[in-house]
Amino acid sequence: MFAVIETGGKQYLVESGTIVDIEKLEAQPADSYTFDKVLLISDGNELKLGKPFIEGAKVTAKVLNQVKADKIIVFKFKPKTGYKRTQGHRQKLTTIKVESISK
Repeated sequence: MFAVIETGGKQYLVESGTIVDIEKLEAQPADSYTFDKVLLISDGNELKLGKPFIEGAKVTAKVLNQVKADKIIVFKFKPKTGYKRTQGHRQKLTTIKVESISK
């Protein structure tokens, strides 16, 4: 069984038991978190699609860790003018383990 959930403005394909890094959630490690914005659920035989979300569907996950992603460098350069700008960014992420998917 798998589902597509929406969180942090992004969509994630999840299955029971998978570990996923998602946008930062306001939750502590070892907390349980429920996603109610479920876009699609499939159990192998039946595919249920929401418009936009499936009513009553939930994905329950356990928060494992709060981490930061690798640093990315944003470098802007314009030739012949001496314009150079360097900026870095590290995205904050939450690592979750999907426990159950319910319709």
